[in-house]
Amino acid sequence: MPTYDYECEKCGHKFEAFHSMTAESLKKCPKCNGKVKRLIGVGAGLIFKGSGFYATDYKKKDDKTESSGKSSSCSSCTPKSCSTCKK
Repeated sequence: MPTYDYECEKCGHKFEAFHSMTAESLKKCPKCNGKVKRLIGVGAGLIFKGSGFYATDYKKKDDKTESSGKSSSCSSCTPKSCSTCKK
């Protein structure tokens, strides 16, 4: 649940309120019962907790296929011309 910043239009009191995004905004100041407006904040940003992330956690696997068209069992062949690889 996010934290919202509010400011009273009557007394100028600034405060934070912690409530869900679907809940209605607060209407009254807790100090003077004056009308409050919700302020636009920058947010808390991204917070990482725990032991951390490593380069190997989501690393893509390297393709082992060769793009040159040569077979992995025969280094001198080309497709459809090697009797060893039967390509």
